[in-house]
Amino acid sequence: MKLNARELRDIDENEVKIKLKHIKRRPIYFILENIYDTYNIGGLFRLADALAIEKIYLCGETEIPPNSRIKKASIGTYKVVPWVYKKSATEAIKELRDSRPANAGRQARMVRIIAVEQAKNSISYTKADYKLPLTLVFGNETSGVTPETLKLADEIVEIPMWGINKSLNVIVSAAIVSYFAVSTIG
Repeated sequence: MKLNARELRDIDENEVKIKLKHIKRRPIYFILENIYDTYNIGGLFRLADALAIEKIYLCGETEIPPNSRIKKASIGTYKVVPWVYKKSATEAIKELRDSRPANAGRQARMVRIIAVEQAKNSISYTKADYKLPLTLVFGNETSGVTPETLKLADEIVEIPMWGINKSLNVIVSAAIVSYFAVSTIG
């Protein structure tokens, strides 16, 4: 099932839940921490749908659907990608780390948390150890991922910037890192 923009905008949320049962979701999660631009949030929903990720955590100052700009930019994908709001990224990370089944034994992996941010201890996004289940953390368009959240990350990755501009748009950064991660995981 592939829907165009008009079909996605118009699809009934109850109808889509039935169709979504056939989509195999990847055990990948996005944490959006204090993303202010609602068009960026909508674009990140589109990216999450394209990758068939498990869930988006909207955290802190991040606006939530059904905000009209999120609806417009997401072309309705906010209806098809599972999401939840958490007061902080710390709360989302705690939930993800605690969600490991108690009876899963040693074989079950803890979720890997990778923050996308420029930091003293960051590495190139091409050098990270991407393993499932995986959480990618994306921060505020101006101030990035908070120091508190960076402390909880297993790794911090960054995209090289060779020009005068310090960073890329959050959607572009998310697309580069998440598609690279998916291609290395298989």
